Parts: sequence; structure tokens; C-alpha cells
Amino acid sequence: MKSVRDLDVSGKTLFIRVDYNLPMDDQGNISDDNRIRATLELITYLIEKKSKLILASHLGRPKGGRDKKFSLKPAAVRLSELLNMPVAFAEDCIGDAVKKQVQALEPGQILMLENLRFHEEEKKNDPDFSKALADLCDVYVNDAFAVSHRDQASVTGITRYAKSSAAGFLLEKEVRSYYDSVEHPKKPLIVVIGGAKVSSKLAALENMLKFVDCMIIGGAMANTFLAANGVDTKGSMIETDLIDTASGIMAHAREKGINLLLPSDLVVADRFDKDAQSRTVSLNEIPDGWMALDVGPESAKRFANAIASAGTIVWNGPMGVFEMGPFAAGTQAVADAIAGSSAFSVVGGGDTGLAAKQCGITEKVSYISTGGGAFLHMMEGKVLPGVAALE
Repeated sequence: MKSVRDLDVSGKTLFIRVDYNLPMDDQGNISDDNRIRATLELITYLIEKKSKLILASHLGRPKGGRDKKFSLKPAAVRLSELLNMPVAFAEDCIGDAVKKQVQALEPGQILMLENLRFHEEEKKNDPDFSKALADLCDVYVNDAFAVSHRDQASVTGITRYAKSSAAGFLLEKEVRSYYDSVEHPKKPLIVVIGGAKVSSKLAALENMLKFVDCMIIGGAMANTFLAANGVDTKGSMIETDLIDTASGIMAHAREKGINLLLPSDLVVADRFDKDAQSRTVSLNEIPDGWMALDVGPESAKRFANAIASAGTIVWNGPMGVFEMGPFAAGTQAVADAIAGSSAFSVVGGGDTGLAAKQCGITEKVSYISTGGGAFLHMMEGKVLPGVAALE
């Protein structure tokens, strides 16, 4: 990738694709501004270079055009507060009015565009829409890792028409952290994979067998692997159509000498509810109709002991329903083990990033990705379309 650091951007107009898809409360206030803060290094650098900045993002999933609750105006206000300088706001992302606002920019000034997804052409990667975005700038910069697995107008389409394209600091950092942790790791490489479904991470599981020394599997997806080992998981969520696939993954791991760890005890409940009856049981003691909602303390200890030997750790997916207090202990134990390790540690975004925050380890790991889907896309061994478009 060409880096924005490699370009002469002084006095140039830069179109920067950021990811300001921010969580909002019921009153329309930003509840977490970390995605804005993640871009401040790049924005500050470009302000010092006297560039003229256009920031563009999507927010949510608006249907049928403009929807005030998905406006990016609160993001512009919050960015202005963080930078302690004005951030102008455009009521659209293309059109004559937007062009006039861009033309009025002075070096070091910022204009934030309205939600790209107010135009359905964004997700469709429409060529005319892509060109209209590119016509606004001298240089296109992708600093939105979290959407770089999408083939959309502001991610890939715009690069076909922009005079020059480059990667921003955050995108560079994300891609580098993946290659350092997976394809060129300090050994042993231990991967912790959890979450709900094998199907959502099947490609990642299969690809990671090329690299890992130890694979720890927890969360509801572990139930399918346990079922493949003959365990009756009773009312637990399993993917019956993937039991044979899970058997194949375990067989492949054995062939390669990879230590694949599954839960040996479980925290089960009589229903999916934080107030449900719950207990810790061994694998052959699950009551009829009850479901596994977390790994048990024995499993958590085994997982933590394995993590202690790591040279590199990649974590993607919680060990249980961490959002519910009675079923958060397994995830907390794994998080604490990762935080206590001296290994290079990378936490996948999305739910795993939320889990890391809830467990209080965000300052104790090497890197937390800003994009769950994009991080998983790379774990599957795939090239991100947004990165390929810059090459």
C-alpha cells in the first residue's frame, strides 16, 4: 500500500474515508467516541501539513434515503470538541452545494460530509457516485479499516477515479498488526476463538490451522465441537449440519500437531436469561433442556495456563454470554490471562473489543482492532478489497 506519509499533501484537498459508525443512545448522543479518537493522529498530522480535509463515513443502516437519526452531525460536533477547532458540516455528500463548501476550504480546515448511505449508490458501488466523490478531492485516503472488507463506492469505487490514493495511519496499523500477529508471529502463536456460530468463523478456523500452535475454542461454537466428540449438549445451541466439519477441523489439527483445546466443564442455565437458574457441570452432567452459556472454571484455568506460554496471542470471540453477569466469568478469565501475558496480543474488533472493554483490559493488550468483520476477513486469509484497491 502507498501511505499518505509518502505523498506531498501540503495545500491539497484530501477525501478521507473514516469509520464514524458510532454507537448512539436513544437521545441521539454519542455513547462511545473511540472511533473518532482513533483518527485524531492522522487528522492532526494533515492539519499540520496544511491540507484541506473532507471526512466521509456511514452511520447505521438507513433505509430509503435521509433519516435524521442517522445523521453524522453529532460526529462533527464531537470531533470539533476533541480538536478544539471548528469542523464544518455538509448536509449531503455530493452535489453543487457540497462542491462549493469544498472549494471554500482553507488549508488546515475540515469539512465533514453527511452519511454516505443516505445514497443507495454507496453500497451498490455505483460508478457515477464513486466519480462524484472522487471529483471533490486531489487525494483519496482510506483510514476506515472496519469497512475495508466492503466493496463499496467510498472504499473501492472512488480509487478508480481519484488522482491519487493512499492508506491512512489507522489502516496501516491494523494491517500491520494482523501480519505481525498471524503471518509473522513470535512463536508459539495461540489463537482464542469464541462467539456464537462455527459457520460465521469456519473459514477463519480452517485458515488459522496453517499458522497456529494452539487453538482454544469457546463460546457457543464450542458446543458443535463437543457434539462432534459425542457430548450430549442437551438444550445448548449447536449447528448440527457442521458437526462433521468440526470433526474434520479437529482431525486436521491432530495431524499437524496443533493443540486444540475445548471446554471440559460448562456453566449451564435453564433458560437464556441473566436471572435464570445456573450451575457449573462437567460435560456429562448437563440437565435435560438446559443450555451452556459459558465455559466453566476448570476450562478457564486450562485456557489461561495455555495462554501463559504464548509468544503471540490473537483473540476473536467471547467464551460465553459475557453481557450477562452470571455468564461472564469465562471471558473475564481469558481476558485476564491475555492481559497478564508478555506476548504480543491482538484483540479482534466487534464483540471481542466490547468484551475486552468490559473486562477492563483495553490498556493491557498490544492492539485492539477497530473492525470485527474486517479483522475476521483477514483471519480467513482473504485480502481486504479496500486494501487491494490502494495497491
